Amino acid sequence: MAAGETQIYAKVSNKLKGRSTTSLLDPLLSMGFPAHTALKALAATGRKTAAEASDWLHCHCNDPSLDDPIPQEYALFLCPTGPLLDKLQEFWRESRRQCAKNRAHEVFPHITLCDFFTCEDQKVECLYEALKRAGDRTLGAFPSAVPLVLHSSVSYLGFFVNDSPADIIQEFAVMFATEASILADCTVKPCTKQLHLTLAHKFYPHHQRTLEQLARAIHPGHGCQWTAALYSRDMRFVHYQTLKVRFQYKPQNMDELTLSPGDYIFVDPTQQEEASEGWVIGISQQTGCRGFLPENYTERASECDTWVKHRTYTFSVAPDLSSRKDGEASSRRNGDPQPPPMSQNISSLQSLQATIMRKSVLVVRHGERVDQIFGKSWLQQCSTSDGKYYRPDLNFPRSLPRRSRGIKDFENDPPLSSCGIFQSRMAGEALLGSGIRIISVFTSPALRCVQTAKHILEELKLEKKIKIRVEPGIFEWTKWETGKTTPTLMTLEELREADFNVSMDYRSLLWVCASAKKTKRKESGSW
Repeated sequence: MAAGETQIYAKVSNKLKGRSTTSLLDPLLSMGFPAHTALKALAATGRKTAAEASDWLHCHCNDPSLDDPIPQEYALFLCPTGPLLDKLQEFWRESRRQCAKNRAHEVFPHITLCDFFTCEDQKVECLYEALKRAGDRTLGAFPSAVPLVLHSSVSYLGFFVNDSPADIIQEFAVMFATEASILADCTVKPCTKQLHLTLAHKFYPHHQRTLEQLARAIHPGHGCQWTAALYSRDMRFVHYQTLKVRFQYKPQNMDELTLSPGDYIFVDPTQQEEASEGWVIGISQQTGCRGFLPENYTERASECDTWVKHRTYTFSVAPDLSSRKDGEASSRRNGDPQPPPMSQNISSLQSLQATIMRKSVLVVRHGERVDQIFGKSWLQQCSTSDGKYYRPDLNFPRSLPRRSRGIKDFENDPPLSSCGIFQSRMAGEALLGSGIRIISVFTSPALRCVQTAKHILEELKLEKKIKIRVEPGIFEWTKWETGKTTPTLMTLEELREADFNVSMDYRSLLWVCASAKKTKRKESGSW
């Protein structure tokens, strides 16, 4: 198999296996990075951009564990935002100042939904999908206000979540765990204990009264948006101390570590016998390299400072459509101390969303076309001597629709490739997940565009409800000017016969275009 065919086969295989984001992985592979290290870099950086993953790989070029198949650990937390978070952070600062650091300061304010579990690097995106599915199912029932009850003991101080809101939140955690186990094939244990938000843990007993006084300044009624956040950490350093580099240091000996301000160093307290006084042995998070370093060039950091946030799902009332991307979703906002009934909130949201959508026009580019991959002679590669179509490669479509003038008309009006069909379906799936309501579809008469519209509507479950309106005015007329011949496009009857749900009643308005003079629409519907 040729190199080009191998890449095409890989794209189709990825679609069937895991639906991985080739837009992130492909640039890394094209740079020459092996697939397993590229996936490792994407997982370590939260799968945000290929550039971040590339930088991570360059920094870790001397990392002795780069090729080790060690997955990240993941956990799901419910995190407060808004005024409540501000009050909690103020408590964090004051409690540390007045009562010294305790275990609660190691992590940001949160409610644990699913404790840490492992997931293979190539299946991380399945966790994002699991989070989205669980969030969408819980959205309508999520409590408009989460009741928090203060609890105190000699070693623990925090808020407990009681009653039915706790049951709903736990059901959300169970849904995520179930979806993750199915989609990502990993074992996830949802929290079955009483839900709680820890304020202080393992503190000195004589600090209990001071901590309680500080905690009473936090009113659970403060406005809050609750966000389910998926974090990851390097499982090798769970029990290590974390240091943050304050000053730059250039090694004086081969066994010393280069220090850059802002880097984090993982230190195993049980492996410091070889270190001299004032020195420690650590591993750099930035490079993965191990060596000696002067301890006074660093300061103690919190455990969660090295965690990576992957995706979030925010339960909010305000329909912030622009923020619902890359696995993130915005659904409800709990800003008022006495929110209106949930049914009214949902009704208002749907009404406002519908108003916004009526004023929006989504412009979608067609998927990958077959001639872009196999060149101008693609038709010769897939046709027999008697003019019949066959599939010589997995990236060729399974079949071609019937045309009255035979297969030759596809030469200037090519169909989508298999990857192009997959791209179109993914676009439809993304639109479905975003909650956007589609009321009408217009498409160029080019076959690739009609196909793209069809597959998007199929993913939206609207292929029977919305007819495709074929509009020649949005065809790329400038392409006709440079070509020697005008492409012969499929008629509405041919499209309908090929199972495209096109409108037979739609009539295009007159458009101003020099090339329009070359083509006129016949009363029969042909061009």
